[in-house]
Amino acid sequence: MIRAITRPQSTIALLAGLALVLTACMLSPGKFVSALDISKDGTFRFTYTGEIHMIALSDLAKSARPKFEPATCQNDESGEDRPCSKAELADQKRDWDAQQAASTEREKSERDTAKQFLGGIDPSDPKAAAELATRLRKQLGWRRVDYKGNGLYDVDVAIAGRLDHDFAFPTIERFPFANAFVQVALRGDGTARIDAPGFGPAAGGMPVQSLLQMGVASNTEGSGGKLPQAEGTFTLRTNGAILANNTDDGPQPQTSGQVLTWQVSARSAAPPMALIRLR
Repeated sequence: MIRAITRPQSTIALLAGLALVLTACMLSPGKFVSALDISKDGTFRFTYTGEIHMIALSDLAKSARPKFEPATCQNDESGEDRPCSKAELADQKRDWDAQQAASTEREKSERDTAKQFLGGIDPSDPKAAAELATRLRKQLGWRRVDYKGNGLYDVDVAIAGRLDHDFAFPTIERFPFANAFVQVALRGDGTARIDAPGFGPAAGGMPVQSLLQMGVASNTEGSGGKLPQAEGTFTLRTNGAILANNTDDGPQPQTSGQVLTWQVSARSAAPPMALIRLR
């Protein structure tokens, strides 16, 4: 009995498809400076100046088109490899063509799903990046949005208001979901928890980032695709009581309260976190 050894494709296909859907809504900071000022009366000001990567518009989101590679044929009796016959190669090629046709249909369906996550923007459209930049410029607080190519935006954002509800950045008009760089969750006891999941390590105990990195790697097999790495500074200033934080140096005094500072890089052990009593 003769058999052909083939590579398992189901896991790779599943991860590639999952990556395409997930990266449709994946935003990643690049080099940046960001600050959050929170007063115990509930007023706040958030700023973010620097780079934002839209993975769906970058080369990371583009699947490398595989080439047909004949599998090794092996004799069950001797266990030795041997050249495949023309008929066996033809069978392999026919099966591979069928798999590619199915993959093409699946990718089309995934692109349609990605378009829904992107608020109607087609990531395969060359005009998609400019369309997104125009949409962002219309949003309150987005003072500058410059597109640099390959899914990279250079932005200047300043948002102020009152914390009578939870806050997250970034949010994008018509996007049903966008992963948060910074989020503030209010509690009934008058405290606010600040988390900055987007400023954490790309694959350091963060399930979403780890899954995305695994998916991107499978979707760009052979091209070394990796999620962009955040690099910058996040500063939290407040006159409220700081109940918990994970900075290296703890709160430092300032004129109107205390300040926490996180240096964000590939060496960061965990994303920034703090708990503040506002009332």
